[in-house]
Amino acid sequence: MSAIYKSEAGERELRRHYQEGLRTWPVPAEQVRVPTREGETFVVVSGPKDAPPLLLLHGSGANAMMWRDDIASWARHFRTYAVDLIGEPGLSAPSRPPLSSDACALWLDDVLAGLGITSASVVASSLGGWVALDYASRRPERVTRLALLCPGGLGRQKMGWLVKALLLHPWGRSGVRRSVASVAGLESPDVGHILDSVALTFLHFKPRTEQLPRFSDDVLRRLTMPVLVMVGGRDAMFDSEGTARLVRRCVPHATVNVLPEVGHAILGQTDSVLEFLRDRPAVEEYDGNKQSAR
Repeated sequence: MSAIYKSEAGERELRRHYQEGLRTWPVPAEQVRVPTREGETFVVVSGPKDAPPLLLLHGSGANAMMWRDDIASWARHFRTYAVDLIGEPGLSAPSRPPLSSDACALWLDDVLAGLGITSASVVASSLGGWVALDYASRRPERVTRLALLCPGGLGRQKMGWLVKALLLHPWGRSGVRRSVASVAGLESPDVGHILDSVALTFLHFKPRTEQLPRFSDDVLRRLTMPVLVMVGGRDAMFDSEGTARLVRRCVPHATVNVLPEVGHAILGQTDSVLEFLRDRPAVEEYDGNKQSAR
């Protein structure tokens, strides 16, 4: 059993659930396994082969299925690479290298090399947002555009959610579901299917619980590419106002959107993110037949 799961049975159930989900991927896709120094990395690849590359990095306790509702739109214009982060409940290696080192950037170097990508736009969420920020600050020439949803490593990380989760966990699946709904902000009836999937994951999965390293002002000033940051005003995990202030101060060319009534899970922003990714003249866009400047 991998150390990132609570039991072998739970690991099997989550893998089965994920593989069932992958069979419903809404556009044609290739499933690629890339060897890296941290172990094998699983990637779901969609979109035209000659379209500009777009790397997708999900958050903690998630996998490539996080992008299921976005991929049909984005894959019309980009060659999308939905990467399962290592150490998370996908099909990549369970390795969790220290976040206080350059290990994550070196791992991502291996992933991009294995995919044949020299530079790409990146969309990333939460923990994936931290990984993307770390990489973009170390390899700014390799990230053409950076869209971050509720990213870690900027505003203060709140830990009250962890106490609430621990208190509710003894109540089994119903307790986990209540905890996830509160922490992620998934309390609307129309996202019940997403809530059920996330609750199942955290019933069997052991997430990272350490504080994410915070990025200094000097590090953030290395972000010379176009940047979009979206945060939820009701985020229970990160201080969204702190995130917005920091980005506006250190990355003055960034677009920062605070969504007042949104929690940690930012949904329904497919078109807003696509508009940012396709903004001229920063990328060459795919028109269905060839790449051309819009």
